Parts: sequence; C-alpha cells; structure tokens
Amino acid sequence: MPDLHIQLDFGSDVPIYNQIVAQVQELVLMGALHPGDQLPTVRQLAAELRVNFNTVARAYRILDESRLISTQQGRGTYILDRPDPHKSEAARRRTLEELARRYRDSALGLGFSTSEALAALQALLSTAAEEPSPAERPNTAAENGPQEKV
Repeated sequence: MPDLHIQLDFGSDVPIYNQIVAQVQELVLMGALHPGDQLPTVRQLAAELRVNFNTVARAYRILDESRLISTQQGRGTYILDRPDPHKSEAARRRTLEELARRYRDSALGLGFSTSEALAALQALLSTAAEEPSPAERPNTAAENGPQEKV
C-alpha cells in the first residue's frame, strides 16, 4: 500500500475533506498512485491524519462519486483506471488551482508580498524546464533518505 503523504492545513479556509480529495487527485495525476493501488482504510487514514473518521469517509465518498476510487466491501479501496480525459483535465485544473491557493496562503501568511511570492514562483518555474517532472524522477528511499509518513 503506497504512502499518501497527505499534508493538511488546519488553518486553511479549504475544508479538510476537500484537501484530502485534492491531494489524492494530485497523486493520481502525478503518477504517484496508479490504477489498482490500494488506499488505507478510512479508519487508518483518519488515525494517520488525526482527523475525524467522518471527514475521511466524506473525502472517499467524493472520490468514489468522481470515479477515481472504488471501495469494495471487505476488500478495500482502490484507485480506478484513468478517468475520462475531459474529467481528468478538469481535475488537473482544480488541483492546480488548489496548489496555487495553498502557495498563496502560505506565502502571504509568512508575510511576503504578492510581488515577492510571484517572483519566487516565477524563478522556480523558470528552472523547472531543466528538471525532470515528478513522474519522471526516481523515488526510492535510498536516494531520498527516510521520509516522514503522514
């Protein structure tokens, strides 16, 4: 079972269940989660994230309704095959908007001006063309060292 590495921002205006949904969608779109991968149970993920069981259940219900996951009684919850390209593009856009919103909120929360935050992001994006995408990068514990499980 892959580690989800979900990071929640309890100070955000975005509900926790939406943060979970967005991050699972992001992991699928980036190729970190593949069709057939099993997700933690609702209770396991709630315990790991230290949130209410119903919060994770609501996130899983939304992901199930969007046909990204399938929960099978007694067997577990699994990532489904790639969604319809039109729905996938809409999900990619929503994920990008959520990532941008989190960056904006974090940067402004740290006291940076809008122009400073934008300049930092533009500088980072200008070097992105030279680096492999996250899906192309090797991701082994030996190369990245031990990672904190969330």
